[in-house]
Amino acid sequence: MSPFRSIEALQTACRTLPAPDESARAAIGLREASLTKPAGSLGRLEKLVAWYGAWREPCLDRVDICLFAGNHGVLEQGVSAWPASVTAAMIENFRQGGAAINQLAREARAGLHVITLGDLVPSADLTRAPALTQEQFLDAVSTGYQSVPPMTDLLVLGEMGVGNTTAAAALAAVLFGGDGAAWAGRGAGLDDEGIQRKIEAIDRALSLHGRDHSPLESARRYGGWELAALLGAMLGARHQRIPVLLDGFVVTAAVAPLALLDPSGLDHGYLGHCSQERGHRQLADRLGFEPLLDLELRLGEGSGAALAVPLVRAALACHNGMASFDDIAVSNQSHHKITT
Repeated sequence: MSPFRSIEALQTACRTLPAPDESARAAIGLREASLTKPAGSLGRLEKLVAWYGAWREPCLDRVDICLFAGNHGVLEQGVSAWPASVTAAMIENFRQGGAAINQLAREARAGLHVITLGDLVPSADLTRAPALTQEQFLDAVSTGYQSVPPMTDLLVLGEMGVGNTTAAAALAAVLFGGDGAAWAGRGAGLDDEGIQRKIEAIDRALSLHGRDHSPLESARRYGGWELAALLGAMLGARHQRIPVLLDGFVVTAAVAPLALLDPSGLDHGYLGHCSQERGHRQLADRLGFEPLLDLELRLGEGSGAALAVPLVRAALACHNGMASFDDIAVSNQSHHKITT
């Protein structure tokens, strides 16, 4: 049975969130201060351990990548260089092990789960109607919520859906202000004329639907199947206290409504990378995210977040495996010198 039978139930779930374990975070800080290194010398790796340990025991055994896929009616507006059939073709590629994310998942020692939304029937063209009906939206959010593997220690979120950067840009515009020109990028290879069509499509959607909506209603009107499922997965991970690595622009936009419903709504998430898609960096800044990587990627599929998994493993390995100054019998005077 769907966990969310109404928007009110979903909104309540979005505002009823477990808090980070501050005592665990403090204990991690104390151990970091005792390790055989100058204070703060591992930089952001130390922050990464503190973030992770506030939600989970600092031991990373199981990693899972959930990749949500759907199609978009806004393709009718010529906003992509690729047809909708590519979504199905790529899903088959994922299942055959031939995509970049398959290789990255293997290197990250992560399970890969591909979840198809709406039987790949396109969402409505958001320039003409809300992308999803309320029933479709709740079903997609519920699917994402229920797709989170309960035994995972770290969840990576990715997506596949031709045209979904248009939906993401439109959602970012309605949530944070600006028009199509402020948020529209090249997606999977648009030329200048294609970008102009994309800008115009976003602006028509903004004119049609307006901006005076709740974050969830905005997600329903401007998003789409896989964006709704990503929101649900992020919420499901929070309720299970599972840390999450977020991928690129589409994933970040999809989960952004949670931050507007509760300022702490994305605190269990870390941005794996900053993509080249226009708007991702400004969206990250709006949400207070500092990406772990910036490798000029614009693939999607969860690829950038998957690449960040070894950083999490390395950070936790240093925290758990390093000796303390007491272990090596460094004198108090020497300890003071090395930590200052």
